[in-house]
Amino acid sequence: MADIAHFDLAIIGSGSGNSLVTKAYADKQVAIVEEGIFGGTCLNVGCIPTKMYVYAADVAATAADSSRYGVDTLIDGVRWGDIRDRIFTRIDAISAGGKDYRAHGPNTTVFDGHARLAGPRMIEVSTGEQFTADQIVLAAGGHAVVPEVIARSGVPYYTSDTIMRIEDVPSRLLILGGGYIGAEFAHIFSALTAEVTIIVRGESMLRQLDDELAAAFTEQAVKQWDVRLKTQVTAARVVDGEIHLELSDGSSVEGDVLLVAAGRHPNTADLGLGVAGVQTHPDGRVAVDRYGHTSVEGIWALGDVSSEFQLKHVANHEARVVAHNLTHPQELRSFDYRYVPSAVFTHPQLASVGLTEEQARAHGYNYVSATQAFGDTAYGWALEDTTGICKLVADADTGLLLGAHLMGPQSSNLIQPLIQAMSFGQKVVDVARGQYWIHPALMEVVENALLKLELS
Repeated sequence: MADIAHFDLAIIGSGSGNSLVTKAYADKQVAIVEEGIFGGTCLNVGCIPTKMYVYAADVAATAADSSRYGVDTLIDGVRWGDIRDRIFTRIDAISAGGKDYRAHGPNTTVFDGHARLAGPRMIEVSTGEQFTADQIVLAAGGHAVVPEVIARSGVPYYTSDTIMRIEDVPSRLLILGGGYIGAEFAHIFSALTAEVTIIVRGESMLRQLDDELAAAFTEQAVKQWDVRLKTQVTAARVVDGEIHLELSDGSSVEGDVLLVAAGRHPNTADLGLGVAGVQTHPDGRVAVDRYGHTSVEGIWALGDVSSEFQLKHVANHEARVVAHNLTHPQELRSFDYRYVPSAVFTHPQLASVGLTEEQARAHGYNYVSATQAFGDTAYGWALEDTTGICKLVADADTGLLLGAHLMGPQSSNLIQPLIQAMSFGQKVVDVARGQYWIHPALMEVVENALLKLELS
């Protein structure tokens, strides 16, 4: 045991967990173990590169649809390699620089390999190294789920972790899954010339949304892509270089490339949690209390490995809380999950926070709701928007917002004042009439939706 290195803090995962190395550890020793690309999911294979692709797709989609504004344009071509290289030249440099900084930092040591808990205070790395630590933080992230019918078929496939580095845009792309990953990549590849087919198990795409928005988005999706609803893959095979998927409704689809977007699962299967006595939820997530503690003293967890919210802004929040709690054991702070927003950067864009109308009803609220069309505002006219909506749900007894759900251009930005109103307990009437709203900005969609709420 005397020959085994010891650290004040050990972090498994280099995504949001990397931000735990604060000034408080300037005179301490920290170990970071990473088996994949340094920097985590968001930087390398998640939110950042996908949104860079989405912007390129938005540009292409706007050009393709420009005639509605009296401007006739042609897209001469899509240089996928240039788009890809512009994105990953920047991202790969940031990842490499982050790793180099930690590897050569005065108080940090980087271990390349898979980490397993060998006890409550011990970690063993797949390279054969072992060390102990006073505090351990599990921040190992998650991975793409691949249904057994695909995994055992031998059919080649991509996931969101791999498809962004593909050599070229496929002529025909098959997407398995109608959630946010499938919706975003459908927009990216279709706008950049691919024919897209989506296989969706449920009755609508993005079924986690408010029912009205999920139905409205699905209506738009089927106009853009070949969407097969209430359908599952029963068999998969390659025929003459084509991928053939047989579906549960008796039909089949063919394509050149298959993207599996069937969800993500926490990286907990081989972390040695049982050895250390760390408890998990039935879905595999590490169980933590409101401070980030696991069931074992000195072991913490954050991000996709433990959180029910697979969102970078949530992981960052949890990292800030855990970073404080690691160094302030007598002044613990709690996670705040009251109003967690999310956005889907597809076409049209969506954003949501708080309760859906269905959830408000199920919780027994005396609620009111209102829906404002983007196209009924001045800037909506400029956009020629015919599909965008802003739906709000409010408590009729308190005058407070319960939820906000938007579909349309810039929804991820338009929702922010509503998140702020909910977070700081601002009443609908105060938000609507207690400030100026720039006319004729698109933000008037939000103002008008607030004014539509029938509150006393």
